[in-house]
Amino acid sequence: MFKRRKSLASERKREIFSRGVTRSMLKNDLRNFHCLSQLVLSAGPLKSAPVVKHSKTAHFEIEILDAQTRKQICIVDKVVQTSTIHDVKQKFHKACPKWYPSRIGLQLERGGPFLKDYITIQSIATSSIVTLYFTDLGQQVSWTTVFLAEYTGPLIIYLLFYLRIPYIYDMKESSRRFCHPVVHLACFCHCIHYIRYLLETLFVHKVSAGHTPLKNLIKGCAFYWGFTSWIAYYINHPQYTPPSFGNRQVTVSAIIFLELTPVFQVQIITPSHGCFSWFHVLTTPTRLDHGLVSQS
Repeated sequence: MFKRRKSLASERKREIFSRGVTRSMLKNDLRNFHCLSQLVLSAGPLKSAPVVKHSKTAHFEIEILDAQTRKQICIVDKVVQTSTIHDVKQKFHKACPKWYPSRIGLQLERGGPFLKDYITIQSIATSSIVTLYFTDLGQQVSWTTVFLAEYTGPLIIYLLFYLRIPYIYDMKESSRRFCHPVVHLACFCHCIHYIRYLLETLFVHKVSAGHTPLKNLIKGCAFYWGFTSWIAYYINHPQYTPPSFGNRQVTVSAIIFLELTPVFQVQIITPSHGCFSWFHVLTTPTRLDHGLVSQS
């Protein structure tokens, strides 16, 4: 009986001890949960992981063939949709340095029109591989260079005839005969005419960044320089005779020259169907003698 009581007492103690351990564990768990909840609340709302957006930009391959032989010259790869023909020409120049961009002509088909520099690849592409035909346009010069050469030549050439250098006229006859006042007036008007054109080309005209074949520069210079040499030879010749009607004819001619000279003129040159056209923005009546030669 005593042993049984003793065993019951020990079981009761064991039960009480287990309850105490369980309560202490629950308190510790509650304390840990409370600390964890405080930590989560202080960290703020959970942020979702950033979604990586994969680029869907399409790239093209430009196959460039020779327009005459149809042989492949090079392939320009990794060309984006927004790239232009000008960008393709730049990459083509890097692959083939002997052809600089201004002398590169690209066509969609043989014998077709040359593609403008501002055309995008996306507008002409029908698949991921675009075939273009290359034509060498030859040596190119800028339009500003063409105008400066055309206008500088007549200015210098006329002054050489006006000074009557010995290689043009007979020295004895030149020294024996004096220049008529109208000769000086003609030289003044001629110089003012071409100096004005040079200043307009440098400071007034808005010239596009276009180019033209070198042969067009030669044609323009041959016309301007040749015509100036022809009229300068006779006007500045030692045997030159004054106008038949005297000062009256000279005065009328000077007035006409001044009225045909524009007060202010702005001209814009833009490419149009393979040639360059003049668009007058602000002008007064003037004699247009700007000889523009179409590109070929």
